[in-house]
Amino acid sequence: MASKKVTGIGGIFVKCDNPEKMREWYGKHLGFDISPYGSKFEFKAADNPDKTITSVWSTFPRDTKNFEKEYMINFRVENIESLVEELKKNNVTVLDEVADYAEYGKFVHILDLEGNKLELWEPKE
Repeated sequence: MASKKVTGIGGIFVKCDNPEKMREWYGKHLGFDISPYGSKFEFKAADNPDKTITSVWSTFPRDTKNFEKEYMINFRVENIESLVEELKKNNVTVLDEVADYAEYGKFVHILDLEGNKLELWEPKE
């Protein structure tokens, strides 16, 4: 059996003209629990009910350089360094080095077959 690569959706990020008002709208109309960073969704891991998993939804200003299209998906992964090496061996475009943000975990960006930027995230557990 192949090792796990993507283990879930880490987040969905949306470009908008007014990120703050967009967060307020989602809070008011869809019940998102909003912070300045967006909204967290927590659930239990299917293979380990004692483990809580978090996914996020967040808004970004339209002129953000973090991603080019209207949306960017962040995939939760395990063993990000090993995965990056495997991706490189398979000629997948890796856009940057793995960045370690002590509070959140490790991140790297890749391109899919059609050039869509994806963010891979190994959360700090």
